[in-house]
Amino acid sequence: MRKIKKPLAAALIAAAALSITACSQTENLSASAASVSAMNPQTGAASIDALAGKNVQVLSTEAIQVVPDMAQIRFAVITQDGNPQKCQEKNSEDTAKVIEFLKNSGIAETSIQTSGYGLEPMYDWKETGQTITGYQMRTTITVSDVSLDKVGTLLSSSIEAGINSIEGVSYLSSKYDEAYQSALKKAVASAKTKAEVIAEASGSSLGDIVYIEELTSYANLRYTAIAKEGAARDEALKSVVVEPGQIGVEAQIKVTYKLK
Repeated sequence: MRKIKKPLAAALIAAAALSITACSQTENLSASAASVSAMNPQTGAASIDALAGKNVQVLSTEAIQVVPDMAQIRFAVITQDGNPQKCQEKNSEDTAKVIEFLKNSGIAETSIQTSGYGLEPMYDWKETGQTITGYQMRTTITVSDVSLDKVGTLLSSSIEAGINSIEGVSYLSSKYDEAYQSALKKAVASAKTKAEVIAEASGSSLGDIVYIEELTSYANLRYTAIAKEGAARDEALKSVVVEPGQIGVEAQIKVTYKLK
């Protein structure tokens, strides 16, 4: 048998390896070419899967603006003292006064919740380093189902009652369910429009829906209490010193259509 020189043998081995690699890459490219996808970064995602019977999938998000008719207020009673026990006792006294004030203001007991409670040391980091100089206690009170005609009064008179921190006001709507259903309908219509554009661009026509999924969940913008309506509510709104504006109720869905 004739001997092959080492340089020539190395060249033949390299060529064979290159041929095998090229075949492998060709097979991988052929496999990946079976699935084609398109992504819209602004309006969501859309994809066409040839292996799944030519489907197109779109995301759609729509929102409805509603006027709130109820509020939730988060108050806090903050107390400082050099003695932790005295700090706690003083905070409890002030909190009791605040709760009594809220009840006298027409807030139902079931709408008043102690949502936060904590006692922690205070340090003097600049002068003495990590040295305890006193204690601070914070009790957070969340007041729910506050009609808009009472928001301004509660905010303006809460300081006199012993509240020394107003953490925020959240606005809610009794029309949330109705607005959410409208947003869902708009999202479905918008999804169809997107799918039709994609289908036309790909040289196909849009078929029936094969899958639809609701992606949003209920937000804390709704409540079940009965709100004032008509002239009584409009008159009450005149005394509000804060502007509730509007809140957005959003719905997002994922829809898959057949392509024909």
